[in-house]
Amino acid sequence: MTKQIKTEYKCPLEVTMDIIGGKYKGVIIGHLIDKTLRYNELQKLISHATPKMLIQQLKELERDGIVQRKLYPVVPPKTEYSLTELGKTLIPAIIELNRWGISYLKDNGIACAYIDNSE
Repeated sequence: MTKQIKTEYKCPLEVTMDIIGGKYKGVIIGHLIDKTLRYNELQKLISHATPKMLIQQLKELERDGIVQRKLYPVVPPKTEYSLTELGKTLIPAIIELNRWGISYLKDNGIACAYIDNSE
C-alpha cells in the first residue's frame, strides 16, 4: 500500500522529507541523475531493497511527480524510469546530501562501497 498525500503540512521541510524521505527514495533519485534506467538496472544498483519496496518507492515518487515511468509494449515488458523536470530540481539537494554523507562516513571511519576511504 502506498503512502497517501497529506493535505496540510506544518512546515516546508516536512513536505520535502515526506517526498524524498522514504527508505530508498533519495538513492533512487541519485541513481537517476542524468540517466534513464530500467527497473532491473535500479534493482541491481539498490540490491538490498526488496522488489516490493523498490516498486512502492518508485510508485510514490511517480505519484509525487518526481519520477516518470515509461512502459514499452514489448514482450517481455520494458519499463524505464527517469527524473521529471520537477525531479531534476532536487539534484542540487541530493548532491549536497551525498557530500554530507561522504564527510560523515570519512569522519567516523565508516566504510562505504561507493567512496574511497584511503584518502
